[in-house]
Order: sequence, then C-alpha cells, then structure tokens
Amino acid sequence: MQETKKNENVALDMYGKECTLSTKEFIETYKVNENGLSSSKAEELLHNLGYNEIKQAKPKKWYNYFFSSLFSPFNSILMGITLILIYTDVLLPKTPSYANIIVIIVLVFASTFLEFFEVYRSNKAAQKLKELVATTTSVIRNGKEIKIPIREVVIGDIVKLSAGSMIPADLRIIEAKDLYVGQSSLTGESDAVKKQPESEIPIEEIDNISDLDTICFMGTNVISGSAKGIVIKTADSTYFGKVANTITTGKPKTSFQKGIESISKLLIRFMIILIPLVFVLNAWKHDSLTAFTFAVAIAIGITPLLLPVILSSCLSKGAVRMSKKKTIVKKLDSIQSLGGMNILCTDKTGTLTEDKIVLEKYLDIHGNEDTRVLKHAFINAFFQTGLKSNMDEAVIDRGLKNGMAEFKEKYKKIDEIPFDFTRRRLSVIVTDGTKRQMITKGAVEEILSICTMVDYQGQVFNITKEIKENIRKISKELNKDGLRVVAVCQKNDINSIENFDVSAEKNMVLMGFIGFLDPPKESAKESIERLNKAGIRVIVLTGDNAEVTRCVCNKVGINSKNIILGSQIEKLHDMAVIGLLKRNNIFAKLSPIQKARIVRLLKESGNVVGYMGDGINDSPSLTNSDVGISVDTAVDIAKESADIILLEKDLNVLLDGVKER
Repeated sequence: MQETKKNENVALDMYGKECTLSTKEFIETYKVNENGLSSSKAEELLHNLGYNEIKQAKPKKWYNYFFSSLFSPFNSILMGITLILIYTDVLLPKTPSYANIIVIIVLVFASTFLEFFEVYRSNKAAQKLKELVATTTSVIRNGKEIKIPIREVVIGDIVKLSAGSMIPADLRIIEAKDLYVGQSSLTGESDAVKKQPESEIPIEEIDNISDLDTICFMGTNVISGSAKGIVIKTADSTYFGKVANTITTGKPKTSFQKGIESISKLLIRFMIILIPLVFVLNAWKHDSLTAFTFAVAIAIGITPLLLPVILSSCLSKGAVRMSKKKTIVKKLDSIQSLGGMNILCTDKTGTLTEDKIVLEKYLDIHGNEDTRVLKHAFINAFFQTGLKSNMDEAVIDRGLKNGMAEFKEKYKKIDEIPFDFTRRRLSVIVTDGTKRQMITKGAVEEILSICTMVDYQGQVFNITKEIKENIRKISKELNKDGLRVVAVCQKNDINSIENFDVSAEKNMVLMGFIGFLDPPKESAKESIERLNKAGIRVIVLTGDNAEVTRCVCNKVGINSKNIILGSQIEKLHDMAVIGLLKRNNIFAKLSPIQKARIVRLLKESGNVVGYMGDGINDSPSLTNSDVGISVDTAVDIAKESADIILLEKDLNVLLDGVKER
C-alpha cells in the first residue's frame, strides 16, 4: 500500500525542480551543451543506464498457462492425495489398485484443460508497451541533427520536436514555438496542452502532471509547433514507466480467488489434523496399514473431488454463453467477479457518449439559430488547407446535411491565414466571382479582439461593451452545457488588400457562434437505470474537464451536483477520499494513477469493483479492479489489461453479460 501511495504523488517528486527552474538555470545546473552529446558520451550513458525501453516480463509460453491452471489450490490438494494413494493403494498392497488414482488424475486434468483453453488466449499487457512509441526520433549529436532509434535515446540528449513527433522520453523544454502536445492517451485530457520553456505556474499551485507546462512526457505526441527538449528521464523512470509498472506488477487477487484459496487452506488444515488423529485412534485396534488407509480414506472423503471440474466447466459454459451476448471472457475467474460486481467505474468518452464530435448549435449574437453562421463556418472549414480537425469535419458534415454543397463550387479560395495557437483563429479569403470576403473562426475572446461590429439578421451595428458582455455570457452558458464554443466573423472591404497576413484580421464583423458536443448515447440513460436496478452503482472517472462532464452526466441521469477534481483528492488522505466516494459519483480531471487509487480504495472498502475503459490512461485501473472491462476497439494495452472484452462499447451489452452470468 505504501508503494501505491508513493506513486500517487510521484509527479511533483519527479519533475518539481526541473519544471520550475528557468531555462537559463536549467541549462547551467545540468550543463547542457547546445551541440548535444558526443557519440562517445552517448555510448557510455547507454552502456551504464541501458536502453530507453519499458521493462517487460518475459513473454509467457503456452506451458506457463498450463502449469498455472494445473497447480491451482484444489488441484494441488488432489495431487497431494494422489501421492498418498500411490503409497497406500500401489506400493503397500500385494495387489495394487489404480482405480482411485486414475479417477483423481482424470478429474485434475479435466479441470486443468477446461481452464487452460479459456485462459491461453490472453497475452501479457506489457508486451504491447513498445508499440505505443515511435521507432525513431531526431536528436542533436556532435553538433548535427540525426535520427536514432528511440531505444538509444539517453539522458542529456537534445531532442528536436515538430508537429506529429512522438515524445521519446520525458523532456524538459528549452526552446519552443507554439508547441502544443496531445496528452489524452496518457492523462485523459481531451484538449492539446501548451508547453513552453518558462513555467507560468508556481510550484505550490502544481497539483498533477497536467500542470507541468515545461515537461513533455514519453508516449505523448506533438499536435503543433516545434521545440527542443533535454531528456531528463528514460525507460522505467519516466511517468509512462510508472504507469506501466502499475500494470506489469500483476493483477491483485479477486474476492473469488481469495475465497477458493480460503477453502483450500481450510481443507488442508482439516487433513493435517484428521489424518494423524484418525490414524492414532485406529492404530491400537488395527494394524498400521489398515489404520493409515482408513485415515487417508477420511481425507479423501472430506475433499470435494468434483469441485475443480464443476467450477471450470460452469465458468467455461458461462464464457460461451456470454460470448453470444457480445461479451468475450479472457479470464474465467472474472465471471464470478462480474456477477458479484456492485460498483462500476467507467470513463465518459465512448461509454456515456458517442465518441464523435458533432456540431450541435449555430447561433447569432443573441443566441438564436442562424444558418448564415453555419454557412460562413462551412466555407471556412471546407476551404482551409491545414490539417482538418474533428471540429472542421463536424462543420462540413452539418453543412452538407443542410444543403450547402453548392458553396463548394460557388466559392473559390484566394488565400489563407493558417491557424496557430497564439492567435487561436484561422482565416480564409474567398470570392464568389463578384466580391471578396474574409471569413475567420476561432476562440471567442480572440475573435472578439478583432471585431468592431456585429451582424444581426443582416443588419450591421457597432459593437458595444454591453454586446461584448452578453456575448461572453452566452458563450459561458454554452460551456456550462458542455459545448466547446467557436466564434465566427467576416468582412467584405478587402479589395484593396494584396497580401493577406495576420494584420488583415481587424475591423471584422461578428456573425455568431458554433457549438460542438460529444453527445451522450441514446441508450446510456436507460443503461444506467438498469444497472442501478440491478444493484450496480455507476461512478464516472474521467480525465476531461468538469463542465463537459457535468453536462453529459446530467443528460444520462447521473447526479452531477458535486464533481470532485483530481487536484482535490491529490491533497487528501485515503480515509478522506473514501468519505468522498461514499457521497459522490463523478470525479473529473483525473490522472491515471488517481483513477487507480480510487479503484483501490473502493475495493479496500469491501466492494466488488468493475472498471470500464479503453485508453492507455485506463490500464492501471483495469489492472487494479476486480474485473477489468474493455472493448475490441480499445488500444492494445487496455485490451490486454482487461479480463472481459465487449464487442460493443455499450453499457447494455455489459449488463446483458452480468445477467447472463
């Protein structure tokens, strides 16, 4: 438990100093050379520290699974009895009898093979870890930029990053230009996170790894921008390694496994006491052989010989029946845990929601639906040539459904001012053959900063302080409803502009807003009601922000009055967190280790806990739960950490599996 607690607060211990040092102080403290490491120094470090790889347990062979099934607690008892029978039924009598021995051996191997064939399909979770990291990365060695295998990256290497780069190790950023990193696979954050050379967050305000704005983590990827970073941690010492270690240390025993072990130990105690006692009581009346044989017979009589076969056959039959309900069982023991589950912890995205961004609202400046706003957003999204985000795709999809395909031919693009994370907006300049028009979309505050007028029902007015405040109010209300809000503006008086750049984005006319939502599944509310009626409490554990989580949970019938953040539980002792778990069902902006901590505390409180997730950040919780549940579309590491895999990410499918059990 102490080791788990240590890992829960590992972020500040690992990165606090490196994160808050200024770039100059960092370079001086760690003696960073702008020419990078020399080849000889890199080889020396590689020899001393080893490859930049997450350590993995040796892959299991088929016979590992076989012997694991063979030497189960009950089988071990039966094999012990068999050894005694070899002495009493074969070696001592003049006429050997093999009947009892054969029966027991048949029972042992029947239960072994039934379990072995079901369990053998599982593979170790750690074998998939290396697939999550790109094969090469750009580093500076001997003053030159070269590409090397990620496994050969060493502490002190200067790594060059650009859009699309995978972070090869834990880095301290020393140079950056508009660097945004996607950490969703590791932390659950849905938005790209800005990284920079100088930290803007005081160390006393750092709550979790999401707040470390000068550190990039192994296994995450660059969304946009460029940077240089110094490798400060590799392999198992990285945060990714800490998460992986939670997986590779093995899954805790379930209540079912503990129960079987308890019964086995009880039987062994009875035998240890009864065999000598019965032998002593009979030895003074009968000869020693007869007394010993009778004592062994008593031991066999109190042993449920058919129990291993019954258990294995029933669980195997249950696994087959569950497979017909789109529920694949990887580990037979998990069937009992699934049936006894009283708490289901689940992530939000894809389980309660459709896992697909859709354009839900297109509103004018007063919050009324206006297709003219959608038209301008559609033209902007369609004609921009950068990497189209899921929001651009959602705009185009909604525009086409609203009959706007004609604009693809009617308009032609003249120029474009690409998106960047400093301006947080994107402009396209188009013409319909008679006039030129610049259409811009972006974050609300950034769009407001370049607008001097507003358009309402075709009438243009000067923007006022009151109008701006009302616009901000509408935007905040949409945010509270879980929508991501983007503003849209345009201007027509651009005929005199020859070269379009950022300076052209001024004196624009605000059209309105577009709002995006990852909508709840239609079946989610009914599923949660059915789970509650079945005695299963649903707790949402997500890395997303509180506002979006509250909106989704309200729509699916989960009480969202109180949402607990990861930064809050990070500061609390276990008993205080257990108190929160008794009263609250939604926990947002959690790190992977915080999720795993919650699952651990729920189990320690006497619950049978199931966890449903599909990302890297869910793997520790899948491993720590009584029954880990994933889906066939999940990342490999999540599928391998799970005990049960659903062929559809739907709570109804899970409930059908519970009932089938």
